[in-house]
Amino acid sequence: MEKLFIRFATLTAKIAGKPWTFIACLGIVAVWAVTGPIFGFSETWQLMINTGTTIITFLMVFLIQNTQNRDGAAMQAKLDELVYAVTKADARFIGIEHLTERELDKILEEVEKRGLEVHAGKPARAIKGKPAVRAEDVEALQPKAATPAAERKPTARSRARAKA
Repeated sequence: MEKLFIRFATLTAKIAGKPWTFIACLGIVAVWAVTGPIFGFSETWQLMINTGTTIITFLMVFLIQNTQNRDGAAMQAKLDELVYAVTKADARFIGIEHLTERELDKILEEVEKRGLEVHAGKPARAIKGKPAVRAEDVEALQPKAATPAAERKPTARSRARAKA
């Protein structure tokens, strides 16, 4: 079901972004406006365009938001991978999209200062805050693979479970 929805949302977003789709919608509005005198600009005539545009807008919001969410997540994953792969990159940038607005503003301010300094001919520097960390350093601090269950020492909890 989800794959079908994703395909539908992607296709709809592609079609909605085409110039011909805009021209077709413009044509529908033009036809509607021209038929106004024929229907005496009645409430039913007005209700048709209002209802149609409201329903289409309501549904398109969800479809386009779904497409943008997936695109944004894919972009973040790609950027995180690039930060991880580039040896001089600061691994603290991985996952910063989950920070608060205030935390992001601080980082952006520092990055912009660094950019101005580089354009002024000064050497690049790490941003302020915690010292720069490389992804390899972060990996080195992580625990190694979990010990297989057969090799673990029994705990009080596991002994109690075994007795039960």
